[in-house]
Amino acid sequence: MKPTRLLQFAAFAGLAVSLGFSQEAASDSFAITPVPAHAQARVAAVQVRVAPDRPDWTYQVGEPATFTVNVTADNHPLTGARVRYQVGPEMLPADEKTATLPADGLVIDGGTLKAPGFIRCAVTVEVAGKTYRGVATAGFSPEKIQPTQTDPADFDAFWQAGKDELAKIPLEARRTLMPDACTDTVNVYHVSVRNVGGWGKNFARVYGILCMPKAPGRYPAVLGVPGAGVRPYHGLKDLAARGVITLQIGIHGIPVNLPQETYDQLGVGALSGYNVFNLDNRDAYYYRRVYLGCVRANDFLVSLPEYDGENLLVTGGSQGGQLSIVTAALDPRVKALAAYYPAYCDVTGYLHGRAGGWPHLTRPDAKTGAANRHATPEKIAVTGYYDAVNFARRLKVPAHFAWGYNDETCPPTSLYAAYNVITSPKRLLLALETGHNTVGEEHTVINDWIGEQLGLK
Repeated sequence: MKPTRLLQFAAFAGLAVSLGFSQEAASDSFAITPVPAHAQARVAAVQVRVAPDRPDWTYQVGEPATFTVNVTADNHPLTGARVRYQVGPEMLPADEKTATLPADGLVIDGGTLKAPGFIRCAVTVEVAGKTYRGVATAGFSPEKIQPTQTDPADFDAFWQAGKDELAKIPLEARRTLMPDACTDTVNVYHVSVRNVGGWGKNFARVYGILCMPKAPGRYPAVLGVPGAGVRPYHGLKDLAARGVITLQIGIHGIPVNLPQETYDQLGVGALSGYNVFNLDNRDAYYYRRVYLGCVRANDFLVSLPEYDGENLLVTGGSQGGQLSIVTAALDPRVKALAAYYPAYCDVTGYLHGRAGGWPHLTRPDAKTGAANRHATPEKIAVTGYYDAVNFARRLKVPAHFAWGYNDETCPPTSLYAAYNVITSPKRLLLALETGHNTVGEEHTVINDWIGEQLGLK
């Protein structure tokens, strides 16, 4: 070997050792790969790639699945690495195993399921003191997944009573122009309307950002409902620029144009864990005011003289997907909904040995197996009135959904539990590898669909 070549090898092998491999493994892996003579140190982009053996990641119940694992640094295979992995039904505890990564990748037996559901393979590797993770999830007859949640006999009567109460409360809309937020074609307002809740004259209010096309005319409307958390909102100006009245609301009964620090402090303080507030009382549970507040937001939209009187759509992701389903089921004025990975679907799944939806109210402790403190008969009964699957059963309008198999916040078992009971026209766009996130292609498809539903050109 020429001296320069020896230096090249030493530099590259040194990288391999610095990435956490033995000298022998470094020699085997990198001896034939030249690098510049001046290379002394390097930071590598490490990826853990996990994939089922079928391109569509989907099997029939009883069919075996296998997963292939590859780890790369700057897109070149790392062999000899020690990986840790867990494989089993999604969101449920699984034994951790270790293996040495072969040159052509590690093949893991994923097994199968006897009932419709999902098996997840999660793999981690430590490189240069940092842990990297990859995930893949195999679906088994997902189109046959059915909810575990109970459908209360008085579900419809309960929510009709809530809407009747809401109808007695004056709208009392307030609107304030936000000049700095306006564009050449769109006016932006901070708005609020009265809602159920409160006492005496101090009724609760729903706050949001209204975006209105400046050009005179009558327009379709879209209600944007939020994901979980506490934050400010800025409005759906891009959609409004296409000729749509949009209202993006918050759910916590506070203005949505305050400094970020206000929401940060509420999120870790007074509103921390809001999704379980009064969970043992169906009439006082936090989401009652939220669900009816979405209907009240629609009351405001349809009251606007610029509304076309016909086209009203609701959209959101995660908790916003949950609220999209709920609002479309409660309010017959809604003509369509578009939702990404809806939350609060089949939250009782864990009580039946499978994944349940966010916020995982009945999930046992992952380490001890102890029952969740919210998995009491009283609280479980209340979830039946708020679970999105029971609203999904009642949908009568077109619905478009999008999600991925790797979602660990709103697991696909819970998502299919809701999707499969919908009898109205429905579409599902899968981005298999995504978790609790979206990719641009999903937004393009759904935005085009929204445009079709609203008759936009």
